[in-house]
Amino acid sequence: MEQGSAREGVRPAYAPGAFSRAPADGRMPECRVPEQARGEQAGIERAGGRPADGEQARGEHTHSEPPAPRAVQRHSVRGQILDALRAALVDGELVPGQVYSAPALGARFGVSATPVREAMQRLAVEGAVEVVPNRGFRVSERGPRELAELAEVRALIEVPVMMGLARTVPAHRWCGLRPLAEATVTAAAVGDRAAYAESDRAFHRAVLMLSGNEQLVAVADELHRRSQWPLVSGPATRRADLLADASEHTALLDALVSQDLAVVQALVREHFAGADR
Repeated sequence: MEQGSAREGVRPAYAPGAFSRAPADGRMPECRVPEQARGEQAGIERAGGRPADGEQARGEHTHSEPPAPRAVQRHSVRGQILDALRAALVDGELVPGQVYSAPALGARFGVSATPVREAMQRLAVEGAVEVVPNRGFRVSERGPRELAELAEVRALIEVPVMMGLARTVPAHRWCGLRPLAEATVTAAAVGDRAAYAESDRAFHRAVLMLSGNEQLVAVADELHRRSQWPLVSGPATRRADLLADASEHTALLDALVSQDLAVVQALVREHFAGADR
C-alpha cells in the first residue's frame, strides 16, 4: 500500500476462497448486499425519516425543490504546483538529498518562482523537504526505520477503528466505497504511482470518515501521505506490488459487505504489516 516501501518480492496471493482478488482485467465484481441487510434497510426507510419508494408521508408537500447551486471550483496556481510537486515526489522525479531552487522548478512548470516557493514551504511543513537558505529546498532523506515507524503508528490508529466500523456499519454503506477501491486497481494496473498514491489515500479516508471523527481522518491522512514518499535508496515500487495492495482494498470491501470479521481482521493487519516492507 505504501509507495516508499522497498520489498524483497511480490506478496503471495491469498488462498482461493479466503480473500477475493481483483480480476486480471481490473474490473470488480458487483457489490451485492446480503438479503438481510437489504431487508433491514427497507424497514429503516419505511419507519424512519423518509418513506420507501412509491409511498408518500402523510402531510408531506409535493412542491418541487429548487435545484442546488453548483459548487464553484477554483484551482490556484499554487495548488496545482503543490499537486505536481507531490506527484514528482512519489514518482521519484525529485530525488532524496538533492537541492532544488524555486526559480529552476518554476521554469520547469512554466510559472514564476513565487507559487513554487509557496508550495515548497507547504511541503517543508509536511516534512517532505527542508529549507536550505539561499539555495532552495532539499528533498528529505528517509530510511526503512522511518517507514516502519509510520506504519506502526498508522496501524495503532486505523486497525481498531476499522474493526469497530466492521461491527457497526451496514453493508450498503461499504458498497458505496466500491468505486474508490476500483480506482486503486485502475492506477495499479498501469503502474501510475502518483495516481495510485492519491486513490489509495482517498480509499482510506473514505473508510475512516465513516467513524465521524474528522480529527482522526486528518491525522491518519497526513501519516499516510508521509509514508508514500520514496526512500533514500532502494528500487521504485513495482507494478506487481501496487496490484497486490489494490487487491487488498477490494478483498477488504468484500469481507466488510459479508460481515466476515475474521477475514476483516486478517486483512487489515496484513495491509499494515506490508506497509513497512
